[in-house]
Amino acid sequence: MTPDDFDYLRKLLKERSGLVLAAEKQYLAESRLLPLARRNGMSTLAELVGRLKGAQAAKLATEVVDAMTTNETFFFRDKIPFEHFRDAIMPPLLAARARDKRIRIWCTAAASGQEPYSLAMILQGMGERIAGYKIHIMATDICAEVIEKAKAGVYSQFEVQRGLPIQMLVKHFTQVGERWQINPDLRAMVQFRTLNLLNDFSPLGAFDLVFCRNVLIYFDQPTKIGVLERVARQMPEDGYLVLGAAETVIGLTDLFKPHGEKRGLYAPNGHSRPPARIAVGANVVQFAAKA
Repeated sequence: MTPDDFDYLRKLLKERSGLVLAAEKQYLAESRLLPLARRNGMSTLAELVGRLKGAQAAKLATEVVDAMTTNETFFFRDKIPFEHFRDAIMPPLLAARARDKRIRIWCTAAASGQEPYSLAMILQGMGERIAGYKIHIMATDICAEVIEKAKAGVYSQFEVQRGLPIQMLVKHFTQVGERWQINPDLRAMVQFRTLNLLNDFSPLGAFDLVFCRNVLIYFDQPTKIGVLERVARQMPEDGYLVLGAAETVIGLTDLFKPHGEKRGLYAPNGHSRPPARIAVGANVVQFAAKA
């Protein structure tokens, strides 16, 4: 790959996904894109770049972005954010929403769905505490392929062994051959859709809780600021934002502030005015008390 071809790919990725590919990552582009080029009948990356410059390259450009996107995820990844969800986020949210009994959660960059399904498992385990509440989990990702996998909820033995306690595997999954599928009641709790964080996401409505973990690290500073500012506009003042362990709002925006000493947990700083709390095409699950 020539330096000019690599620069073209870096620019395309930045414009279409916000992904900043460092100059020393040419090997990564080559390893991920050469198989894509061959699947599309091209033998070199120079041919791929040439095709991308053509007038009808939108589909190919999407495939390039998908190939370069890191979809690393697993159930209950990093553990602490899920402890915060169960112990520090849901109890005050349930109290604050006791009147209308509606809570909306958004998992951005959800990849193949392990994060939102982990949240759904925790919710089911809360039993009587969420009886009568309508809780909606929206999960989005830029990559259509992983979103389709997330909707199916089918995972390999290796994937279910990464972070998933055996008791939850037995309770929430059904074995299908050598793979495992999440049970229908859990799949019904999550709505998946394709979404690019660089685009307008205001039609999604407002969310009480936003998980935006391990995606900002791939953006440059202006892009990080833009995403955080738009997320803030989608949240009420008593909402919660969860970032990855290597991410922070400090030095980027004053629209969020750290939530006590809890790592990765932030609260709106009171400067934003959220839109009406709506659910667009939502899978809202009503939790009923068990007899």
